[in-house]
Amino acid sequence: MRPLFFIVSLLILSCSQKGKQQENTSFKDDTDRAKVEMLVLGTVQDAGSPHIDCQRECCSALFEEPDANRKVVSLGVVDFEYGKSFLFEATPDMPSQLRMLKDFSGSETDIPNGILLTHAHIGHYTGLMYLGREAKGAKQVPVYAMPKMKLFLENNGPWNQLVTLENIALKEIQNEKLLQLTPNIGVIPFTVPHRDEYSETVGYKVIGPNKSILFIPDIDKWHKWEKDIVAEIKKVDFAFLDASFFDEKEINNRDISEIPHPFVIESMKLFNTLTPEESAKVHFIHFNHTNPLLKEKSTESRLVQIQGHNVAAFGQRIKL
Repeated sequence: MRPLFFIVSLLILSCSQKGKQQENTSFKDDTDRAKVEMLVLGTVQDAGSPHIDCQRECCSALFEEPDANRKVVSLGVVDFEYGKSFLFEATPDMPSQLRMLKDFSGSETDIPNGILLTHAHIGHYTGLMYLGREAKGAKQVPVYAMPKMKLFLENNGPWNQLVTLENIALKEIQNEKLLQLTPNIGVIPFTVPHRDEYSETVGYKVIGPNKSILFIPDIDKWHKWEKDIVAEIKKVDFAFLDASFFDEKEINNRDISEIPHPFVIESMKLFNTLTPEESAKVHFIHFNHTNPLLKEKSTESRLVQIQGHNVAAFGQRIKL
């Protein structure tokens, strides 16, 4: 257990940061910008919140009064010096997320300079449909994807129509190979174990002029990965990590082996060897609709903070 003074300081800092996040979602008169910044555009698992046919209390009120902050997991990265913006993940919430990214970047258009995909599960690529002829009718939007993901989009409808009509321009990326998006933004994709029915799955290391981010929204259990997640956290300044389920109690109507993810309680136990400074790098993200971390004042959210970690928040900004 951390010393009491550290816990109190952490909670005060967390509250302060959340207040700033809420104030900055309008992005008006923002003079305190870095050359490169990251913006959290969504924190929820693929199927969103409220969840289809969910009869639980966690969804019932949201069907009546939706929460505008409940958007599927996505990050935006902006290079203000070079006037470029990039979207990580193409979610079903992409139209509103792109408008938010536009407002944040100061761009004249909602369409970013590139979209980077992690894998072929519904919350991570289906937003590409909005670039097609029934919607935007976009022109050659760069979409970065791994080899199998690229082949999946090229050979399966309706996605191959986006390629044929040149709504998107597919850019193949390679495992562990640096992609230089701008002089200020470098990205390294890396494969992680997951349910790869249609494509491989990757996380990204995003490298700015001063700081770096680890982004792993989907992965099977940490021990299945060839790398040591604790060691990888130490190499970066921030780590946005898969937190689909807080514990196994959330899923009592499905076989949990069919949807393997690291439980938050498992991750926190694994991260227990981190120093306080290293623990603060961890930001849990990609929450299932049942996950109590979606509630800011839940007991589980407070437990995460006490352990020295963070819960990713919609609208959160990080200077890179």
